[in-house]
Amino acid sequence: MTGPTKLPFGKPSTAGTTPTQRIFTVSEITAVIRTTLEMAYPEVLIEGEISNARVWKTGHLYFTLKDQGAQLNAVMFRSSLRSLRFKPENGQQVMARGRLSVYEPKGEHQIVCEHLEPQGLGTLQLAFQQVKERLEQEGLFHPSRKRPLPVLPRKIGVVTSLDGAAIRDILNVLSRRQPNVHVVVSSTRVQGKGAAEEIVAGLEKLTRIPGVDVVIIARGGGSIEDLWAFNEESVARAIGATSIPIVSGIGHETDFTIADFVADLRAPTPSAAAELVAVRKDELIARTQRAQDHLRNAAAGNIQQRRSALHIMESRPGLAGWPTRVAGYGRNIAELTHRLNSATQSRIGLPLREIHLLRLRLEALSLDRQIGRIRAKSVRLDTRLTNGVNIIHANLSERVRTAANRLQTLSPLAVLSRGYAVCWTENRSAIIRAATAVKPGDSVTVTLHQGEINCEVRSTK
Repeated sequence: MTGPTKLPFGKPSTAGTTPTQRIFTVSEITAVIRTTLEMAYPEVLIEGEISNARVWKTGHLYFTLKDQGAQLNAVMFRSSLRSLRFKPENGQQVMARGRLSVYEPKGEHQIVCEHLEPQGLGTLQLAFQQVKERLEQEGLFHPSRKRPLPVLPRKIGVVTSLDGAAIRDILNVLSRRQPNVHVVVSSTRVQGKGAAEEIVAGLEKLTRIPGVDVVIIARGGGSIEDLWAFNEESVARAIGATSIPIVSGIGHETDFTIADFVADLRAPTPSAAAELVAVRKDELIARTQRAQDHLRNAAAGNIQQRRSALHIMESRPGLAGWPTRVAGYGRNIAELTHRLNSATQSRIGLPLREIHLLRLRLEALSLDRQIGRIRAKSVRLDTRLTNGVNIIHANLSERVRTAANRLQTLSPLAVLSRGYAVCWTENRSAIIRAATAVKPGDSVTVTLHQGEINCEVRSTK
C-alpha cells in the first residue's frame, strides 16, 4: 500500500478518512475561493447604490454597494480614488468596474473597484455640482467678498494661453480703450492635464508683481471637458485667496465655471472682460467733464437762490437796519460776557487762595512728611549711636589688649616658655627653692611650659 497523498492545498489524509478525501485549513479554503473568484471574474461591472462610505487614514475608500435584494462590500484604493473627478457619497447610484476578490482575514467577498461612474448625471457634471456646493457653503461665492474694480488700472495682469484667440481679443480691446495701460501676461495652459496647476502658479506670479491693479483669467469657448481646468477646486481657492480683484472671461456667454462664481466680476467673453476692466479714455474724460459742469451749475444756482432770499429779507420793513442792530447786540453780549467773567474770577479767586493756603498747611501736617522727619531723625540717632558704640568698643578692646600684654609679661607661663621649670613637693603643697629641702628617695613634681614630670630624688648637691 502506498502512503497518504500530499494535496496542493490541505494536509495529507489521516486515519479514519478515505484515501481521496482532502482536509483544508480555513486559510487554504479561503485562498481557494479567492483564487477561483479572481480567475472567474477578472473584471466585472456592477451597478448599485453607495452606502457606509468612509475614507480611512490610509486614504482607501471602503463602502457598500447595495440594491433591493443584496449588498456587496467594496474597496477603492487611494491610487484609483485620486483619479475620480467626483467624490463618492452615500446614496449615489454608480456603476463600479473592478474585480471580485475575498478579504481573507474576515472571509468576506468584495469588489476591488478600479473606477466608478455615476448614473444619471455625468461624472463631470456631478463633480461640478459637488465642488460648487462645497465652496458655496464655505462662503466663497458670497457677494460681500466681491471687490470693486479700479477705475483707471495702470497695470493689468492676464492669465491665459499665448496660443489662443483670447489673448489677441484682450490686447485689441485694451489697446483701443486705454493705449497707455501696462499689460503683464502669465502664459499657462488652459485645458488638459496639469492646466489647473499652471493657472494657480500664474495667479501667484502676478500677485507677486508690484503694481498689478487687476487680473483677467480668460480662455475661449469649448466643451465642459475643455473648460474643466477652471472648475478645479485648487483654481477656485487660488482666486479666492488673491488680494487683487479678479475678472473671469471664460468661454462664451452660456458657459459657467466655478472660477466665474469665485471671481470678483464675471464677463461673458474675454473681450467683454477687457472692456469691463479698461474704461475708454475719451468716455472717462467726457463723464468727468459732465460731472464737473453739473457740479458747477448746481453750486451757482444754490448761491443765486440764497442771494435772492437774502435780498428779499433785507427789503422787508421790519428787518431794515438789522445788521447794525445785530452788531449792537453782539457788542452788548461781549461786554456782559466780560463782566460776567470778571465777577466769576473775583468770586472764585478768594476761595481758591484759601484752598491753596489750606493745602499748604495740610501738606506741612502731612503724616508722610512727619514720618519722613522722624525717619531722618532716627537715622541720625542711629548713626550717632553706632559711632558711639564703635568708639566704646574700640577703647575697651585697647584696654583689654594692654591688660593681656601685662598679664602675659607677668605670667609664670611666659618664664616657663623660655625653658625654665618649677619644682614642687610631691603633694604640690610648696615650691622647692633649695636642694636641702629634699633628700634622696623623695618624690617631686616638675612643671614645664607644657605638661608636668613626676621625678624621684637620687642625690642632692
